Amino acid sequence: MLSLREIKEKEYLPRGPYLKAMMRGTFSIARILVTNFGAFKKMRSSDDAGKKYVRPPRRYELPEYREGMKYCKSNEKYLRPTRYCNSHAPEVIALANELGAYEKSDREFAEAAFNFAKRKLILEMLPMDGVEDTLRRGTGTCIHEISVFVALCRAAGIKARYKLYTPTLSDEWNDTFLVDPLLKKWYNSMGYFMLHGEGEVYVDGKWFVVDVGPTPERQAASSMPITKFGEDSIGVWLNSVPDSEMHLESFPYGMDFLLKLAYKIAPGTFDKINAGILEQIEAGKKIIEEAGGEEAYDEMIRQKAKKAPKVELERREELIFAD
Repeated sequence: MLSLREIKEKEYLPRGPYLKAMMRGTFSIARILVTNFGAFKKMRSSDDAGKKYVRPPRRYELPEYREGMKYCKSNEKYLRPTRYCNSHAPEVIALANELGAYEKSDREFAEAAFNFAKRKLILEMLPMDGVEDTLRRGTGTCIHEISVFVALCRAAGIKARYKLYTPTLSDEWNDTFLVDPLLKKWYNSMGYFMLHGEGEVYVDGKWFVVDVGPTPERQAASSMPITKFGEDSIGVWLNSVPDSEMHLESFPYGMDFLLKLAYKIAPGTFDKINAGILEQIEAGKKIIEEAGGEEAYDEMIRQKAKKAPKVELERREELIFAD
């Protein structure tokens, strides 16, 4: 059992922006469910044709753990295991060694861990569990995927942490996640949807941000560039609510409970979201193939973004707005 000191040191206690989002989200979903009980009952069903989710096979083979494999045993901040992010798990150690831990430079290894988490793990909305479970399954939420990246870096002796914030979704991604009228009401009532996360890794004397949540296929399906190592997703495919960003050693208490509760009361909705994610991946594969590969697609979409006209608002003193 953790002491209060350990809980504080490892940043398990929710901070202001996180606590505010969690409380507002809980109040909002409770009010919507009470006032829309009939529609709520439909969220428990997954009978819609074509929307039954079947988890896809893993995109990789897990390497075998062997006694004596090297890993970081430090208790230093950003290097030690934290909740849902056990960097000492055999699955993590074995994979870190296969990716080149203690053989590649810190930057090379961090990029290898980034590419694994971004390209090999598939997004699936489900309750939180540990990195070893995520690696055995091959799927998880953005927090699951970030935890894998962070754990791999820590196992290799490279400092890594979470960057969490409250996002606003792009119109393209609303269609994937807001699959029920009640979800749309919940999102519209708050103006945001739960939390999103990215990872941050300390190499060459500075922190680099990485977003491992969206696979290249999902970004292509939404006509977005394929985010790279060191590239922030804020401003690329989503935006963050002002003053909501937090840099943490661990995923704090609270939001995992909300996700477990939501999964329990609306399994049909989660089925629809997850089935939609797989459809998005298949659509993105075709787009990338038709473009001639990832690099060709990414270059094309970034060139389009550069050529897109920019709209600037200019203040005009002669315009007066009255109540």
